[in-house]
Amino acid sequence: MKKKVLALSLSGLMAFGGYVSVPNSVGAVGEGPNYGGNESIQTSILHTYNDLVDFLKTQDAKQDAMKLEVIGQTVKGRDIYLAKYISNPSNPTILYLTQQHGNEQLTTEGALEFIKHLGTNKMKGVLDHVNILVVPMLNADGAMGDVNFSLDDYAADGGRHLTRYNAVGADLNRDHVAKIHPETQALHNNVLKKYKIDYMIDLHHQGTQSEVDGKYASGSILYPTNRNVKPEVLERSKKLGAVVFNAIDSKGWGNIGKYNGGSEETIGRNGAAVQYDISTLLFEMRGMSDHNYESYVLGQKSNGYLIKQTITTLDATTRAIADGSIEKVDTSFWNTLPTQTTRPSGEEETE
Repeated sequence: MKKKVLALSLSGLMAFGGYVSVPNSVGAVGEGPNYGGNESIQTSILHTYNDLVDFLKTQDAKQDAMKLEVIGQTVKGRDIYLAKYISNPSNPTILYLTQQHGNEQLTTEGALEFIKHLGTNKMKGVLDHVNILVVPMLNADGAMGDVNFSLDDYAADGGRHLTRYNAVGADLNRDHVAKIHPETQALHNNVLKKYKIDYMIDLHHQGTQSEVDGKYASGSILYPTNRNVKPEVLERSKKLGAVVFNAIDSKGWGNIGKYNGGSEETIGRNGAAVQYDISTLLFEMRGMSDHNYESYVLGQKSNGYLIKQTITTLDATTRAIADGSIEKVDTSFWNTLPTQTTRPSGEEETE
């Protein structure tokens, strides 16, 4: 039987119009509470698909630099949106992709905050030197729990469940070669092939039991690992990772490890790098918004930190690409970055 739990609001952690404000403490992310059946996992505090669409349309109306495009539809017919900031086609371009897996939504919450941030004076001049593409919810059917299979064993309350898979039970992050599913087709045909993209960060969530140096990891990163990735594409990917690591590590509240991921081209970071020469980075944040495995679901007291971790990632990489500092970043940290491990009591899911 699904556990029923008490409500807990995230409203105090998500302050749109400014960065999320949280104390500087490694423990707040690294030792954030796991879901153990004794606290709330409330999906009602997350943007629904309709909320997201309303938010994007509002920002599109407010921001001159932003253009909103529908790139396709999900299995259930929901429009898939792309937010575009293209000031000069010759500028370097970065794509931020969230929610290939519908139950990994805190990265989407951070991406929406970042989109609003792009319309403020804090980014004055930056958008003149970099183009930004954001797909903030690729798997909207999974995010809304509108699927053709049962979610009765999932942990969350709040009006809906969120699942990794699309409406017909497919893992979209294993569909980047065959491109069978409409969500993946939309991404490839109307984004990856259409725009000249230099960099991509594919934002995900992992389970809660990964650790680095004996402490829970707030996230993990990895460049493309397929053998067919060109050396120069791989090197730029490592530079992208260096920017992210330096930005998070300098804050003092994150604990980042190297992800132990697969090399198959079917995975997004590998497929984009091989097929389009896009330098890619996977970022796996800690904990999922919903799942039927308790060890994958994170207690909500860490949500604000993980949203801030996403915003920091997007802001730092945008600025580094815009000012060219990404070209000079030192990638040697990859040689000593520990590969995260899983605590014996937990089980982890691959990207």
